[in-house]
Amino acid sequence: MAQSVNVNFRMDEQLKKNVEEIYAKIGMNLTTAITIFCKKLEQERRIPFEITTEPDPFYDENNIHYLEKKMADYKSGQLRLAEHDLLEEQ
Repeated sequence: MAQSVNVNFRMDEQLKKNVEEIYAKIGMNLTTAITIFCKKLEQERRIPFEITTEPDPFYDENNIHYLEKKMADYKSGQLRLAEHDLLEEQ
């Protein structure tokens, strides 16, 4: 096994807290996530995801609020669902 070394870097405190909460939900810690990122970078010789200047509209604050409201309505039994006829393939 290769020798481990410590790597120190600075990160916004709130960002660190947010990503640690997400990783905890999937049973991972920040060190493991960064190690996975670095191993993937080493294998592919590129950043292993697309980087754009345009934000993903799914994560827009208005959309998140809309989805949270829909989930709250669903959990309280107040969500109105519409039924649709299935289309048959020809």
